[in-house]
Amino acid sequence: MTTSDDTRTRILAAARELFAERGYAATSLSDIAAAVGLTKTAVAYHFHPKDRLALELLSPVAGDMLALLDAPYPSRAAFVEALVEFAARYRSVIRLFMEDLAADDTAAEPGSEREKIRTFRDTIYTKLVGDDPGPEIRLKSWALLGALQWGAVRTMDLPEEQVRTVLSEIARAF
Repeated sequence: MTTSDDTRTRILAAARELFAERGYAATSLSDIAAAVGLTKTAVAYHFHPKDRLALELLSPVAGDMLALLDAPYPSRAAFVEALVEFAARYRSVIRLFMEDLAADDTAAEPGSEREKIRTFRDTIYTKLVGDDPGPEIRLKSWALLGALQWGAVRTMDLPEEQVRTVLSEIARAF
């Protein structure tokens, strides 16, 4: 691994941790630079604009995101189980595509990564609620998404298996 590769890896690790802890919008390139002992200019050399950091973090997840959405599920419960597994496995980046990057709909230009991420979030919701949801299923679906999002993001200090187990218990109430 070259020094440049090592620097990129350190920057990505710091960004992943800070984004999960503080959120994307609340984390600056200066924050990331301080975490890895670099200047903001050095971080910007590797990742400018900041959206490139998010995209790099999401790249390894993209295939599993598509598989989650495209796979046929025999029931809503089977989809919920797959969603819990996804949230537990990728909790270090889950906040990026469940909240931060998808939240500002005005910044989601057609074809942009923000639009794709918002579409991912919205497609998950649509798969949860089905074709003609009543108020109760809509509320339960948003509540489940909130539990998965915050349960994944706010428990980075806990073992993945423990997070998966508890999130599965919560999801079964769905």
